Amino acid sequence: MIRHIVLIKFQPDVAEELIESLFQELRSIRDQVSGIGEIVSGRSESPEQIERGYMHGFTVDFESWEALEAYQTHPDHKALGAKLVANAIGGSTAFSSSIFPSRPDRPPSFRSVSC
Repeated sequence: MIRHIVLIKFQPDVAEELIESLFQELRSIRDQVSGIGEIVSGRSESPEQIERGYMHGFTVDFESWEALEAYQTHPDHKALGAKLVANAIGGSTAFSSSIFPSRPDRPPSFRSVSC
């Protein structure tokens, strides 16, 4: 499984309702691209308060690196990405990693992408 993590610094005047609609649009992509698992999105509630301005984010789980690539090249993802970047300060940051929940002996592999 691949976990794709995206953190976003939204502009201060972006309403929470708009952010939620963008996240809803993200969830609708699951029906368009095969290999997408769980999608979780929201606002940080960390008691550590070290978000460095990245107050919103989401994770998307994929069956494989190929499924992640299909998602990244899909027109709906590209359109959503443009909306996220247009409403963000300095774009977003993304991190993708292989996750082996039942194989602690297997080290994860990492790939990072800036959007």
